[in-house]
Amino acid sequence: MARFSANLGFLWTELRLADAIAAAAASGFDAVECHWPYTVPAEETTAALSAAGLPMVGLNTLRGDVEAGDNGLAALAGREPEARAAIDQALDYAARTGTRNVHVMAGVAEGAAAKRVFLDNLAYASERARVHATGILIEPLNHRDAPGYFLKTSDDAAALIGELGAPNVRMMFDCYHVQIMQGDLIRRLERHLPLIGHIQIAAVPSRHEPDEGEIAYERLIAEIDRLGYTGFIGAEYRPRGPTQDGLGWLEAFRRASR
Repeated sequence: MARFSANLGFLWTELRLADAIAAAAASGFDAVECHWPYTVPAEETTAALSAAGLPMVGLNTLRGDVEAGDNGLAALAGREPEARAAIDQALDYAARTGTRNVHVMAGVAEGAAAKRVFLDNLAYASERARVHATGILIEPLNHRDAPGYFLKTSDDAAALIGELGAPNVRMMFDCYHVQIMQGDLIRRLERHLPLIGHIQIAAVPSRHEPDEGEIAYERLIAEIDRLGYTGFIGAEYRPRGPTQDGLGWLEAFRRASR
């Protein structure tokens, strides 16, 4: 049966992180994930996770100077010290909170030099992550929400993972981004499943609750189960209104996967 993770970068954003974790547990989620939880002390987050009985399954490296257009650092030539400091920060927070995966954000870049830098930084992250058995994730992002982002398609991510050859580096397969860029989700999930470390969902094109739009998630989640995926499915969507008012999909999707 499918297990769902609440992405607290988008859900219950009006609450303190500890309270958002508690709200996710009370609403029936099986795990939580974050974007950038670093302003909250790791000890406070760990206590909240323990009280709620939920694992944290993912967080992101910092994007850099967002006002200057940064959307990650790991593929930016000349900024390797910043990228590795962000990787160290994320892995340290993950280790202290028991977070299972760190998403290393590539940033806005293109070309052979960017690829070389990204691979070098991923090799660094992979080696550092082995100490605490933390997974490293890379994620293709669509060109509407993330113009110029280095990774654009699931095939790009798969090729990089194959070239790197590090077993703890895997793909974050966000159905929202992949549908916009490529579509054909079931075939892509079949092809890339051995490389997928985490799956996320949101409606397309609105990025609201996954009970609207062009993806029939009830059927897709049943297919994900059939393929043998055993990880969590992250609810990374922007709620239409208060988070609590839009959670009717959660139990419906669970029923569809039984």
